[in-house]
Amino acid sequence: MLRIVLLVIVVIVAVLVFWLTSRSATPAEGTAAPEFTLPSQDGSPVSLKDYRGRWVVLYFYPKDQTPGCSREAHNFQADQSKYAERNAVVLGVSVDNVDSHKKFCAKEGLNFKLLADADYKVSGAYGSLINLGLVKFAARHTFLIDPDGKIARVYTSVDPAKHSQEVLAELDVLKKPEASKR
Repeated sequence: MLRIVLLVIVVIVAVLVFWLTSRSATPAEGTAAPEFTLPSQDGSPVSLKDYRGRWVVLYFYPKDQTPGCSREAHNFQADQSKYAERNAVVLGVSVDNVDSHKKFCAKEGLNFKLLADADYKVSGAYGSLINLGLVKFAARHTFLIDPDGKIARVYTSVDPAKHSQEVLAELDVLKKPEASKR
């Protein structure tokens, strides 16, 4: 029995070490946001450069049509007018494919862009890919990107129920210096 317990502990430690070493670094605040072009739920390409001059809320989430991801998406959807008032756009990213995103948007009534990172490159570039060997998915991270394309805020600990309000509050704080320049 002791051997089985030890074997289980060794396997768990090995998986944790593999998981921790398989993730790339998260880009730091103040650095240029990694550029990307990904297909949205309607199949059209979306590039970060398309949003220069606007704030971008780039949020990574694990899986379409799961409870936490649905809750987070609903909150971002409910706050779309508040983001528009702040010259901000919300872009969701997961490793699910375009068809999965299309179904998720239809079922949940989402009208903002969900981007399909099926080859894991963008999630990896943002340090938001969890690679468990046979299974890969996006970590629940958010990057608030300023109108010049620099990362203004990084969220690596996200509560889906409160996150949209948290991001809106941070946008208000970050936009204050902008307002005083006018």
